[in-house]
Amino acid sequence: MGKPTGFIEIQRSKAHSRPIELRLRDWQEVYLPESESDMRQQGARCMDCGIPFCHQGCPLGNLIPEWNDLVYRNRWQTASERLHATNNFPEFTGRLCPAPCEGSCVLGINSDPVSIKNIEVSIVDRAFDEGWIRARPPSSRTGRSVAVVGSGPAGLAAADQLNRAGHLVTVFERADRIGGLLRYGIPEFKLEKRWLDRRLALMAQEGVVFRPGLNIGVDVPVSALKRDFDAIVLCGGATAPRDLPIPGRDLGGMRLMPGEAFQIGA
Repeated sequence: MGKPTGFIEIQRSKAHSRPIELRLRDWQEVYLPESESDMRQQGARCMDCGIPFCHQGCPLGNLIPEWNDLVYRNRWQTASERLHATNNFPEFTGRLCPAPCEGSCVLGINSDPVSIKNIEVSIVDRAFDEGWIRARPPSSRTGRSVAVVGSGPAGLAAADQLNRAGHLVTVFERADRIGGLLRYGIPEFKLEKRWLDRRLALMAQEGVVFRPGLNIGVDVPVSALKRDFDAIVLCGGATAPRDLPIPGRDLGGMRLMPGEAFQIGA
């Protein structure tokens, strides 16, 4: 995979960040997009290691050596297809995942591991920019309907998979907007909400129905879901806050609210 001698010739490159003086003025993401040439070089570092332990390290089982090699060979569209074969939302994981795949990289035994996370997000961002990712509604419908309760990462992934299978999917969310943890639990500087909104718009074009502002069991009885849908998928999040012993937790202006993360305020 990659260039046979790439891991010897090429060093790992660090993700480029926006200047601190600019980051202090807004809540936009910290990291800058990587150049095509840099990512092709980083893909070239992927070894033909025989047993790619990055597969084991990735909770999704991403075909990492395959799309690393495709990026190195400048076959970005095929790399996007291979990435989406195992990952519904690589634009999220490429930004948020702690990258256990890199911790499992064989090259990491005696050198810096392959920059898997940076390559992943570069693939999906280019795919969106080039128009390779577009709405693809299922060619036929099964006539079966599914209610997905909760619109966090699990709920959205379930909805996406079920819709691809041809089922009629409706996602219910008790908050005023769709996204769950992606919307309300992750700050803008790690995941700008425009990426979330872009994917939600795509899912809506493919036929997924979103119904925010409805608390199942309160606003809508469970009996109504049982009556109106053939199946129900429960993807509610863990919304109970944890008051962890984080340094600075006892400073003034900090409060912890039910169902929310740490908040700054009076």
